[in-house]
Amino acid sequence: MAAVLVSTVTVAATFPLPKDGSTVVGEVKVVVPTPDNTLLDLMRHFDLGYAEITSANPKVSVWTPKPGTRVVIPTRFILPPKPWEGIVVNIPQRRMFYFPPAKKGQPAQVITYPISIAREGWSTPLGTSKVIAKYRDPGWFVPKSIRDEHREEEGVELPEYFPPGPDNPMGMLAMRTGWPGIYLHATNRPWGIGMRTSHGCMHLYPEDAAELFPQLKVGTPFRVVNQPVLVGDAGGQVWMATYEGVGEYPDQAAPATLAASLLDQRIMDAVLSDRPLDQARVHQLLAKPSAVPQVLNADSPSLAAVLAGIAAEPYAFAPYGIDANDASLPEPRQRSDDAASVSP
Repeated sequence: MAAVLVSTVTVAATFPLPKDGSTVVGEVKVVVPTPDNTLLDLMRHFDLGYAEITSANPKVSVWTPKPGTRVVIPTRFILPPKPWEGIVVNIPQRRMFYFPPAKKGQPAQVITYPISIAREGWSTPLGTSKVIAKYRDPGWFVPKSIRDEHREEEGVELPEYFPPGPDNPMGMLAMRTGWPGIYLHATNRPWGIGMRTSHGCMHLYPEDAAELFPQLKVGTPFRVVNQPVLVGDAGGQVWMATYEGVGEYPDQAAPATLAASLLDQRIMDAVLSDRPLDQARVHQLLAKPSAVPQVLNADSPSLAAVLAGIAAEPYAFAPYGIDANDASLPEPRQRSDDAASVSP
């Protein structure tokens, strides 16, 4: 079987900002992977996080998808609440959005990356800050609180200092916010992207950090929100996505209350336009969070029907391999020229 060596430096999801008032970007894909690929390989290739790929494919084995399995790639996103400037992180969505300054003569864009978020008890601050510094090949002096926690939970003593390199939990690129000790940085455990792994920082795939780092200027606004329910508008339709909540934040509204608030005016507008919303879809999304945005208008096809109608693409890239689980950029992988032999 012939194979071609290909680059694996991920190009993040980059979209022009809608000019028609829409707040939904991207498209959902469906792929059929070769038997040697896991959902982790797919999530990294398509720049997704663990929570996204697993919520979109709840019945698919993470490690051993059955041959011929149709895997949903949830690369459609509802944009976070405005203002759209600098970096906006939505903690429950486990995703960051970068709104770079528009270049003269070019449309405004949004770039989005999956992130890991804080473990329980180590919440990232909500609110506004900015990027105050950038570091290449950072070292990390491990706080005593983290060393104590690791000793208690793992029975292993962490070193007091990690030098720069592929085994450094800070990765090889780090961007410091104005909150003490809070960074947006790469990681030496990329398979944890999309999980709750940090002590307040936000982790990126090494290749995503490498793409973002040179673009991001010191002084860039940095906003963190806690929005487990997102409602958007596109194509004259109302869209909704839901995410597992992060319970540590005080004074947060219940997801049902938040959904009702976000949908209040839209319900009235939908009735007046003779396109009422399907409340059963709302209740289903609240009961079972899904990273795949769904149309709420009752006259629109269900998500199941939409997914069934998407033609599956064969996915025949070689797996990343265990050596890719550190802070270095992944090595180029092989793609089979015989991809057409993978039947959707």
